[in-house]
Amino acid sequence: MKHQRGFTLLEMMVVVAIIAILAAILIPNFTHARAQAATSACMSNMKTIATAMELYYTDNQAYPIASTQEVTKVSGLSTYMGNQNPVDPAGSGSYEITSGKSATGVWSYQIWCPGTHDPSTLKSIQPAGSTTNTTIKYDNVAGMTTSNGAGN
Repeated sequence: MKHQRGFTLLEMMVVVAIIAILAAILIPNFTHARAQAATSACMSNMKTIATAMELYYTDNQAYPIASTQEVTKVSGLSTYMGNQNPVDPAGSGSYEITSGKSATGVWSYQIWCPGTHDPSTLKSIQPAGSTTNTTIKYDNVAGMTTSNGAGN
């Protein structure tokens, strides 16, 4: 009996403790990396839509008129997007566009992301001091910004 091989209870407890510590360190990092990837993909989709809007403007000298419409329903825009509908990785729904001409004759548009993002992944575009904004907006004048909800 003296020559039996195996692990002692103390050795097993040390291994389990090491695995638990590694899991406690890695799981939050993986979660944040996934949230950051969703935010980056959303921003990239919005830039693709903005490029399509600019191409439309180049050909027509005006942006397509949209009163808070889904991207897929904006007349003529799908041609410039290669007939693809960008999907938001952070939520459900389609990106929304509001566009038109102001009273002074200046064309503008805004693109809204339908999903909710982790505020910690929006630090590069958050207004100073804001930590509660979870929605991304692209404006052809102001660029990429955030707000606390779609349409705000």
